[in-house]
Amino acid sequence: MTVPTSDVAFTPSVKAIQARKGSRGSYQRREAAGGWADRITPELRAFIEGQSSAFLGTASATGQPYIQHRGGPPGFLKVLDEQTIGFADFTGNRQYISQGNLAENPKACLFLIDYGTRRRIKLWGTARVVEGDDAMIAALMPVGYRARPEQAVLFTLNAWDANCPQHIPQRFAADEVAALVAARDARIAALEARLKSLGIAPDPY
Repeated sequence: MTVPTSDVAFTPSVKAIQARKGSRGSYQRREAAGGWADRITPELRAFIEGQSSAFLGTASATGQPYIQHRGGPPGFLKVLDEQTIGFADFTGNRQYISQGNLAENPKACLFLIDYGTRRRIKLWGTARVVEGDDAMIAALMPVGYRARPEQAVLFTLNAWDANCPQHIPQRFAADEVAALVAARDARIAALEARLKSLGIAPDPY
């Protein structure tokens, strides 16, 4: 019997709680169709490569979890094929917790959230750190980004799922807001100049 891809998260314990709380039926129907998608679609690729922030979840061999934030300009996460995401790992505080975890337990999770569109994507799979491959690191490095890459991370997808937007606060990046405000101010200035040319005094507010 083929195991549904969603079993990566829906363990027997999880399924027992779903049954007790009344949600098991809907998930069983999805499981009958194979579970969650296990390939990166063109739409998902656009979402992934549009992100400037990501959270990487790992765990040690003893099960101690850890979540690490990774960020960069949009496109710092690169979809290499239908099941592989890569990114340059920039020098940070040099604790190497994620790398140590992956060295003994390759299971990983990527959590992506876009506050502007109130959308979040969860991706389960395995990950590995690649050191010393200058060509790969250079290919994954965002063009013009001022950061020092130390190594590369390759994430292999097993399954992914999208969450509903409920309870996600809508927020926008400072540079996006600044661009919108600048465009608005330029439009106001142009309209005021037009009024002045017609001999009409702008409203002083």
